[in-house]
Amino acid sequence: MVETLSGKLNDGAIGVFDSGVGGLTCVKELIRLMPHEDIVYLGDTARVPYGTRSQETIADYAKQDIAFMEKHNVKLLLVACGTVSAVMQSVPIFEGSSICCYSGVIIPAVDAAIAATKNGKIGVIATPASIRSGCYEEEIHRLKPDVEVFSRAGALLVPLAEGGYTTPGCEPAEFFVREYLSEIKAKGVDTLIMGCTHYPLFEEIVGKFMGENVALISPGAVTARLAYDALKAQNALNCDTHKANIELYCTDSVELFKENVERFLGGEIDAKISQCKL
Repeated sequence: MVETLSGKLNDGAIGVFDSGVGGLTCVKELIRLMPHEDIVYLGDTARVPYGTRSQETIADYAKQDIAFMEKHNVKLLLVACGTVSAVMQSVPIFEGSSICCYSGVIIPAVDAAIAATKNGKIGVIATPASIRSGCYEEEIHRLKPDVEVFSRAGALLVPLAEGGYTTPGCEPAEFFVREYLSEIKAKGVDTLIMGCTHYPLFEEIVGKFMGENVALISPGAVTARLAYDALKAQNALNCDTHKANIELYCTDSVELFKENVERFLGGEIDAKISQCKL
């Protein structure tokens, strides 16, 4: 599968890219698991969201994101965008790329959901492009055909997350969580894949609405754990004395991006934050 980490891992940073700030949920987990690893992050904040675009446009954007990462010393690349991960299933966006070690978020999220479900009912909320692709259902049924899957697109959660409207008590966030998840909840799922890395920002609201007995799967977090396992298996982790160099890039307003970085990662993270052009 194109989303499986492969190839010998060289020295360098962990690269992560997303359509916007959602992939910072993956970065947060990477920092927690591997505090001595260098990280290069790209959030294409000028063109977010990807999930409402055509497959051809998404593929073009992704290729530009990959080209940006090729300019950095990246030893493995994590595609933290669920929409791009879905497109990867059918479009060879890495064709001709010099980066050989990469993973999307779909397979790690599906593996975690299958391991978590007890009643064989899994819900999926993702961007319209991801839902149209059918990638989650396809991968779940490939691994476990008898599992029931209930999916819903949640397009407006991404702009809410980008704007910082994610906390409990936020009326628009709570309204759209109910709007998107009511039918899935009614099906009796015991596991929910939050199939866009923006969505875990609504985890408190989603958890309260779905109930404490529903396992919430964060694709960015489980993908970060996959990266940790891959690096550890190949003895490619930096030594404990290495001071991590964290570079965070956006394609639009640095000021707004900094606000999101502080909200996602906390103010204590020592990171270089810059704007870039693709």
